Amino acid sequence: MADLVMPKLGLTMTEGLLAEWRVAPGNAFAAGDLLFVVETEKIANEVEAQAPGRIDAILVAAGETVPVGTPIARLAGAEAAPSRPTATDRARVVATPLARRLAAQHGVDLATVAGSGPNGRIKAADVERSTAASAAPAPARPLTAAPAPTPTRAAEARAATARRVTNSKRDVPHFYVQTEAEITALSALRAELNADGRYQRVSVSHLLVKALGAALAAMPEINRVWLDGHALDLDGIDVGLVVDTGDGLRIPVIRDVAARPLDAVAAEARDKMERARAGRLTADDVGGGAVSLSNVGMHDVTALVPIINPPQAMILGVGAERGVFRPDDQGQPALRREIVLSLACDHRVVDGALAARFLAAVAAAIRSPLGLLRPAP
Repeated sequence: MADLVMPKLGLTMTEGLLAEWRVAPGNAFAAGDLLFVVETEKIANEVEAQAPGRIDAILVAAGETVPVGTPIARLAGAEAAPSRPTATDRARVVATPLARRLAAQHGVDLATVAGSGPNGRIKAADVERSTAASAAPAPARPLTAAPAPTPTRAAEARAATARRVTNSKRDVPHFYVQTEAEITALSALRAELNADGRYQRVSVSHLLVKALGAALAAMPEINRVWLDGHALDLDGIDVGLVVDTGDGLRIPVIRDVAARPLDAVAAEARDKMERARAGRLTADDVGGGAVSLSNVGMHDVTALVPIINPPQAMILGVGAERGVFRPDDQGQPALRREIVLSLACDHRVVDGALAARFLAAVAAAIRSPLGLLRPAP
């Protein structure tokens, strides 16, 4: 006998939610067969068998969260891999693990459900609507006192995110620095770049990711994280980008930001944002980096003071562009366009003076953005 354990699917993963079993006790499986789905605060991971075997007993039920390394099933001795079909009579249905569980509970055929998620992905709400539509109307009955509402369980990914941000606020000594950055020159540069139809459009977030990368390159002493009780210096300059997926936030990481051209950084960011919203991020797409960007400017919010995503040491919140009057060199009021930058920092890694210099470097890159078109020196 051997145990199947909760895998460690990333540097910072400490626990995982066993979202779905794809095998049952007594089932044999071949190498490469899908065994179960694990959800972390970042992504859903489909875990495949590395070798053939057979499930003897399930030790952790679907819906439970357990630490990495916990036995989740007992395996029988190795055996020959069963034959695998070479064709299927229906297309693979793309659905979230929670939607699959709800469908199984209510006897709903997912092939009959229209998905409202990215690329037609079926979400839990789609299954619930399908179940409600097919249910027979209840007979009329006398009015009675309404029963107490039954709380519904949050989606697993949101629950994992809730645990993570709660732990972060409790365990990470946050402090904050804030400034305003003149954005007129950056907006003009973006407009000029996007006027050339031969290239993909560049967003403000793409330029802000490059500004963070440039600041990290100029201050390598801040490119570090807190991990396993000590500060760890990072080799590469990677920047996380917070993405609202509709099913919660995901933070894909854009790699080697400082050294690569803006167009390459923007292309990677677009790809990972699309895959985040479609639920198709992989373990290689997340993790790493000392800082993330959370831009809520498109929601007309003046400022955002965000929560750090451990083990990262910082996260930059960015608000909407505002028109404000500032005195010019002669002391006369002049209209300027500014954004508010709020940097949350882990005080175990970054002190106030270092954070202030880093935020000033980011703001300087925004005010004079031509340097974002060049690789870091």
